[in-house]
Amino acid sequence: MQSRLPATPLEALSISRVLRFIVKTIHTCADIFGFWKYPSQKAAADFEEMTLLDKIYWGYKSKNPIVRAEKGSRVKRTRTLTCELPEGFVSKHSLTFAAVGDLIKVAGLENSKDRLYERIAEVIFDRDISYANLESQLTGQDVKAYTFSDKEAPPTCCSNEQYAALKGHNGKVYTLMHTACNHTLDMGLEGLETTLTQLENDNIMDLGTNRTPGEQHKGKIIEKNGIKIGFVSATYGLNGLEVPEGKDYMVNVVKFHHRPPAGREVDLTLLNNQINDCKEQGCDIIFASLHWGYEYEFFPRQHQVETAHAMVEAGVDVIISHHAHVLQPVEYYRTQRDPDKTAVIAYSLGNLTTSFSAPHLVLSGILNLTIVKGDVNDEEKTFVREAKLIPVVQRDFTDGNLPVIQLEKLGTFSAGKAGNITNEEKAYISAVERYADIVLGG
Repeated sequence: MQSRLPATPLEALSISRVLRFIVKTIHTCADIFGFWKYPSQKAAADFEEMTLLDKIYWGYKSKNPIVRAEKGSRVKRTRTLTCELPEGFVSKHSLTFAAVGDLIKVAGLENSKDRLYERIAEVIFDRDISYANLESQLTGQDVKAYTFSDKEAPPTCCSNEQYAALKGHNGKVYTLMHTACNHTLDMGLEGLETTLTQLENDNIMDLGTNRTPGEQHKGKIIEKNGIKIGFVSATYGLNGLEVPEGKDYMVNVVKFHHRPPAGREVDLTLLNNQINDCKEQGCDIIFASLHWGYEYEFFPRQHQVETAHAMVEAGVDVIISHHAHVLQPVEYYRTQRDPDKTAVIAYSLGNLTTSFSAPHLVLSGILNLTIVKGDVNDEEKTFVREAKLIPVVQRDFTDGNLPVIQLEKLGTFSAGKAGNITNEEKAYISAVERYADIVLGG
């Protein structure tokens, strides 16, 4: 469909003519010989560890996403889950929870306040708790252009007007936002501190970043409807940027991805300390918010699955992930620590807002959960009773002379095929639907 936005990051790539020729040649070879049909086992995930070939692979995926899982990797796919609770369970408390993926700046957001969420607001802001990953920092400095190069990652800082559109709808705002990501230090400590101050002013809890050293190894707690939820959090890295000496505590960093060859275990000490703190504070249920994964791949790597399961067995009940920039499956994992419990693992909810228009990049998901707390066999327990993944599509259009961004459910978007539209527009809608089917098991 016609869009004013570039299709993929490749169109926004700022590199020399010689390097552009090399990139095009390698990408053509990948198409002909198919050596990137499956996830590359040799590629690095952290920008600071990437070789030139890794960056060329990254560029290829941004246009041609990897839609196959690693060989031998299996993650069950489904849109909706109703968990079978143990016989005799009596529910006494319940709450609803909504999670979305990455909130990233995009031209047109500044004109989209109270319009961005107009068609999906009820499945986010009508829930008891709502959550998002804030990928774009606020700053008092000049907002940098969102450009890609082979030498540095693009800065994702957004304007105050764009943030005003992202933070909520008609006076309702997100309950909490994850603020630890690879772009957290794009504008230095000033950007992080400005962001945290604004969230505090808006009564939005930040997650993944800390104001004092004592906070880093502790969970963050929300009590609602008689249920106490603990949140643990981390990002895989900071794009090679370093927190100033003595300020390491400000961002939770866990090196989830080691440069191949693999074999080194992930050090989960920080997250385990946070999990244990949540237990000590008497949390009924524990959520983990993780910024990790390989970008533009529709399935998690096997080492991610193993790490996620290890976190669940350590006490986490729900994992919400972001960073891959495309939608990935939600896994429902029956825990070994408690055979009555099913953990929900969302490996990537995609970008709720994106600066690009390709079908695989405008698709994201909203995860809706129902949590229940009650008694079974004279023991108090808390469960995820229901989980539903709602596919969402970003649309951009012009209202008068102003560019506008709006989100809508995939079902509404798909209904457009029945209207009086061009074959090109029908093909675009079909492409978005195909990507949704890959993740959701169509």
